[in-house]
Amino acid sequence: MDIQLEKQKLIKMLTETNDVSIINAIKNVFKTQKKDFWEELTQEQRDEIEEGEREIERGEYVTFESILDKYGYKPKR
Repeated sequence: MDIQLEKQKLIKMLTETNDVSIINAIKNVFKTQKKDFWEELTQEQRDEIEEGEREIERGEYVTFESILDKYGYKPKR
């Protein structure tokens, strides 16, 4: 199956229809298919993210700008 070709066919059908029930049905499919990225993470990944958030709350971080300054990087303008 050529996924790009299938998408193009669906787009064509969608743009040609005036049937609101079809449009709503497609919207509902996408709404029910949305996944929470958090549920896709392993427990170890979740723990690491939570620890990172705690470090930020404690002020244990450096800014991107401070890293650039440290290594003398000057963005081109």
